[in-house]
Amino acid sequence: MKKLLDVMAALRDPDGGCPWDVKQTLKSIIPYTLEEAYEVADAIEQDDMAALKSELGDLLFQVVFYAQIAQEQGEFAFSDVVDGISEKLIRRHPHVFADAQYSDEAVLNEEWEKAKAAERDQESSVEKASILNGVAMALPALKRAQKLQKRAARAGFDWPEIEPVFAKIEEEIQELREAMQQTDKALVHEEMGDVLFSCVNLSRHLGVDSEESLRSCNQKFERRFSYIEETLKTKQQSFDSRSLAQLEQLWQDAKQAGK
Repeated sequence: MKKLLDVMAALRDPDGGCPWDVKQTLKSIIPYTLEEAYEVADAIEQDDMAALKSELGDLLFQVVFYAQIAQEQGEFAFSDVVDGISEKLIRRHPHVFADAQYSDEAVLNEEWEKAKAAERDQESSVEKASILNGVAMALPALKRAQKLQKRAARAGFDWPEIEPVFAKIEEEIQELREAMQQTDKALVHEEMGDVLFSCVNLSRHLGVDSEESLRSCNQKFERRFSYIEETLKTKQQSFDSRSLAQLEQLWQDAKQAGK
């Protein structure tokens, strides 16, 4: 770590450092951090351990970059980041680092959430305190929706059974249809969001991570679409030369091939 921290300090040195690194700010490197996080996820999805090793290094560099800028501003150093996460993990795992015992994983998760809520209360002023505090705006929309719903559910704002969740999706779809008939683009935009939000709620009730589920679906779509492309290429045909019904048949063939 000392080697990496020294490299980062040299890159940020106004006298002889890298001009690009020197001019960066906390805000300017946010897009790169998000990109690196997704590249880590992609390496894991591809089961590419060599790529994962490299991408984890890139992601770690982002953490060091933020810490270096903060240190230059007199806010905190990398060692403070390490101390903070270490203390937090110890505090949130009393069953490992203290004498606490939990009967099952559900109780453990409940205590974990209570610990996080207590920390949020300490960090927020009375005026700003909210159950929804701390759900980052920069999260992917599906992930953020699920976190918001989870927070609300802990306060009792949730259906205890799954059937009303299905009913809510059907209700939102009907409202979307009505908005489409009014040809009101702003309303359609809003109602489409309601449909997606309701689907995320169903995903949460099913114990499925909506972001991961959609990512897997995207990959499945790519595989099946590539199958169609390869089939048409082998037959020296194009999409335009096939009817929608014929393309649908190829899609069904792709599904069978995937099984």
